[in-house]
Amino acid sequence: MNRRSSLARYCQPIILVFYGFLLLLSSGCVSMATDRLAANLSAAMLNQTDPEIVRHGAPAYLLLIDSLIEESPDDQGLLYAGAKLYSAYAGGLVTDLERQKSLSQKALDYAGRGLCQQQPEICKNAQQPFEKFVEALEETNTDDFEGLYLYGTSWAGWIQARKDDWNAVADLAKAEALLQRVISAKPGYEQGRAQLYLGVIRSQIPPALGGKPEIGRRHFEQAIEYSSGRDLIAKLEYARHYARLVFDKTLHDRLLNEVIQADPVQPGFTLSNIMAQQQARFLLQDDYF
Repeated sequence: MNRRSSLARYCQPIILVFYGFLLLLSSGCVSMATDRLAANLSAAMLNQTDPEIVRHGAPAYLLLIDSLIEESPDDQGLLYAGAKLYSAYAGGLVTDLERQKSLSQKALDYAGRGLCQQQPEICKNAQQPFEKFVEALEETNTDDFEGLYLYGTSWAGWIQARKDDWNAVADLAKAEALLQRVISAKPGYEQGRAQLYLGVIRSQIPPALGGKPEIGRRHFEQAIEYSSGRDLIAKLEYARHYARLVFDKTLHDRLLNEVIQADPVQPGFTLSNIMAQQQARFLLQDDYF
């Protein structure tokens, strides 16, 4: 295959995506169409059975969502869709640390812009001391749980990409506070995903150093219950973070084997389930215990 034909094959998916975008702009229902497109892009990624397709195709979708937001910079639905797509791509499909930092920053920016149009006090106090941030959060009467959840999870992903920066890690408690606000009103939000993030956050420090991993364990168990066991990432992270932290090999191996043996094809979880199975096989083969 010559160089020109190879380039044409590489560019074709991007060309097709933007051709579709031009068709949308020429229609009479741009806002409705773009909102629907953004939602469908997120669903298409999450339900894909081949992670490599998403890994190689996602940049075209990210460019598309950026262009939609550029056209409608205050559209909350588009901003939230952008936060979801960038978070999913940075957290699960990118291994280069510098790219993770850049992509997680974009996710956090989109989530913040979406939430803080209507709840400016939350973002205004994001860089204030923890007590002042929590006070602002508690005084804000919001039922925008999607915004709180996306801001909290995007912030947690941003911190994860900067885990060697203690100033960034110090903000983890603020991300936790956002997620606690969500589960206090809706314990099963996103089929337990808010509980899953809290489980990971609470399983970072061993008891000997003052940590309370049993709180993390309860969050993981809640996450599994609220998804009816369909979200295999919950069991994977339960094993990786809690079981390894407390050195419980029996629990660790049981959880990972359950992940491997489960049917990964579940609406909204398929992509993450298949990736969870890949990682579970890897974790069972290493020499941690």
